[in-house]
Amino acid sequence: MSSQSPFEVNKLYVVTELFIAVLAIAGNVLVCWAVSINSTLKNATNYFLVSLAVADILVGCLAIPFAITISTGFSSEFYSCLFLACFVLVLTQSSIFSLLAVAIDRYLAVKIPLRYRELVTGKRAREIIAVFWILSFIIGLIPFLGWNGKDKCCSASSNGTNTALEGQNICLNASHINNHSCQVNCYFEVVVDMKYMVYFNFFGCVLPPLLIMLGIYIKIFTVARKQLRQIELKCINGDNSRRLLQKEIAAAKSLSIIMGLFAVCWLPVHILNCVTLFYKKVNEPWVMFMAIILSHFNSVVNPIIYAYRIKDFRNTFRKIIYKYFLCQKDEVFKSTNGSTRHRDLITENTNTDLLRDTSILTHEYH
Repeated sequence: MSSQSPFEVNKLYVVTELFIAVLAIAGNVLVCWAVSINSTLKNATNYFLVSLAVADILVGCLAIPFAITISTGFSSEFYSCLFLACFVLVLTQSSIFSLLAVAIDRYLAVKIPLRYRELVTGKRAREIIAVFWILSFIIGLIPFLGWNGKDKCCSASSNGTNTALEGQNICLNASHINNHSCQVNCYFEVVVDMKYMVYFNFFGCVLPPLLIMLGIYIKIFTVARKQLRQIELKCINGDNSRRLLQKEIAAAKSLSIIMGLFAVCWLPVHILNCVTLFYKKVNEPWVMFMAIILSHFNSVVNPIIYAYRIKDFRNTFRKIIYKYFLCQKDEVFKSTNGSTRHRDLITENTNTDLLRDTSILTHEYH
C-alpha cells in the first residue's frame, strides 16, 4: 500500500478497521440468528441474504485482520502473503453473486408471481449458494495458478538484486528461497498482479454483475408499474393484488439500496487499482487506506438496512436483543386497540397471518 518500512502502520487505520470488524461480526451474526429462529424469514431471498451475511462475518473475522497484517509490510513467504491478499477477493465475489441472485429472485417474483413458489424453493436456493461459493473461491484464488507478481519480484531476487518494478519500489527486500517461492515484504501490490485485479477481477467479475443488477432492478420497477396500472384498470381483486405488488416493489427498493451501497463502497478501491495500472501508483497511503476502509464498511451497513426497511427483521432483532441480552423474556406491548399482549404472542399471530397470505415476499416494508 505504501513504501513505508515493515511493521510501520497507520494506527488510526488499524483502530478503524478493528471497530468495523466488531460491528460487521455483530450485525451479521444477528442477521443469521434472526433467520434461524423466525420461520417467516426462511425463504429463498433471505437464504441469499444469509450467504451475504456469512461473507460479511468472514470479512470481520479474517479479511480485515489480513488487511491490517498486509498493511505492515511484514516479511513473508510469497504464497503465504498471496493467500492473505486474495482471501478478501473470494468474499467480495461471493457477495456479488449473492446480490445478483437476490436481484434475479426479486425479478422472478414480480414477473412470474404464479410460478415463483414452484420455481424458487429453499432447496434450490441453497444449491445455488453452494455453487456460487465454489465459483467465488476459484475466481478469488486464480492468482495461485500463476497470475501474480512472483516472477517480477522473485526472479530478480534469485539473481541477487532487489527489485523496483517500473520505477515503483514495491518489491522491497525480496530474497530468493528456492525455485518455487521467495521471501518478500508483504504488500498487496507486491504479490497480486494489477492486470489481474483490473482486467479480470474488476472488468470481468465485478463490473458486469453490477451492471446486470442495475438493469434487473430498472426492469423490476418498470414491470411493477405496468402491473399496477393493469390492476387499476381491471379492478379484479384490486385491493389485494395491489397490496401484494406494492410489497414486492418495497422489497425491490430495499434490496436495490443494498446493491447500490455495495457499488458505492467497493468502486473506489477498484478505481484506484485502475489508476495504479494505467497511470502510476497512488503515492498518498491515506487515499488507499480510505478506499479499503470504505470497502470493509460495506459489511456493516446491510444489517442496518434490514432493521430500518424490513419489519420482520426489525422485530426479530428486537426480540433477540431483549431476550438474550437484556434478559426481558416477557416483554409486554400495547396493541392498537388498547389491549396488552406479550411480544411472543404478537409474533406468533403475525407469523400465522403472514403464512396465510398469498404474498411471494413475507416481509412487511415501510
